[in-house]
Amino acid sequence: MAGEERYEAEAPTFLSSAAEVARLLNIDYAAGVPEDRRARHLARAVRKPLLERASLPEEFFVPLMAAAVYDPDPSFCRWFVEPALYAFGRRRVMAALLNYLRTGTDAERAGAKRAWYCAHLPLRADRSPAYAPDGSRDPALDESHDVVDKWLEYVASPDRNQA
Repeated sequence: MAGEERYEAEAPTFLSSAAEVARLLNIDYAAGVPEDRRARHLARAVRKPLLERASLPEEFFVPLMAAAVYDPDPSFCRWFVEPALYAFGRRRVMAALLNYLRTGTDAERAGAKRAWYCAHLPLRADRSPAYAPDGSRDPALDESHDVVDKWLEYVASPDRNQA
């Protein structure tokens, strides 16, 4: 919990979020990389190690979701969404994105919308060790119809603030 408190106290940015994921993986901060390229460098450095793990500790969830939301490039936010889907399940990832959509800043709502697209990636047993040896996993992790319905309801609501 102390790590989450420390992380939440920061003003989140893509760089701080990617750096937190790298720190949790014990990957060097990339001090020699120019600051304007450091976040993308860290994102590349963490992608493979994240996907190679059968599970991730709870402390990874908040920074992964923040990195996905704050990643300015819709082509690359997948690098954080995909490992979160395998480790924590589609339902939890989508619920977190819905929370960003409902309560976030304009930038966070826009980032949640970009990440929402990636949250629909097909999950494959050959892509992640998060599956049991027989290629199965708990279907409750990925049951998300009700969260999708809430997302669509929120987006269609005429009285909400436009993001």
